Amino acid sequence: MKAGFHYTKQVEFADTDMGGIVHFSRFFRYMEEAEHHFLRSKGLSIMMQVDGAPHGIPRVSATCDFKSPAYFEDSLAITVEVQRLGNSSLHYGFEISRNETLLAVGKLVAVFCLMESGQKPKAVPIPPWIRDRLEGKSS
Repeated sequence: MKAGFHYTKQVEFADTDMGGIVHFSRFFRYMEEAEHHFLRSKGLSIMMQVDGAPHGIPRVSATCDFKSPAYFEDSLAITVEVQRLGNSSLHYGFEISRNETLLAVGKLVAVFCLMESGQKPKAVPIPPWIRDRLEGKSS
């Protein structure tokens, strides 16, 4: 995965165990952080108003396969790619690396939802203008 949005993150001490190795759970946080930066680069957000109503993109699935450890103060390159857009779903792919070493490969599936106060999130179709931005047709 060479194409896609690129984000750089330096490993902080709080991300590591006593051996200075990044705890596995932090990779999910790194993917989320990169996703937020990707969406902002498209003029979008995880939470936004669409036609005057609150909408969000909650996750329904997250996986990460670990290939090699990351360490305190490593500079991580995180690549985000929209692998598939469904009617209401977004399927992201992530690669996390240090220099040329692949550290982890992850996937997130999120669903575009109406987020009315006091109600469960309701999946709704991704509006065409948001779909265009995610596909790189406009920004």
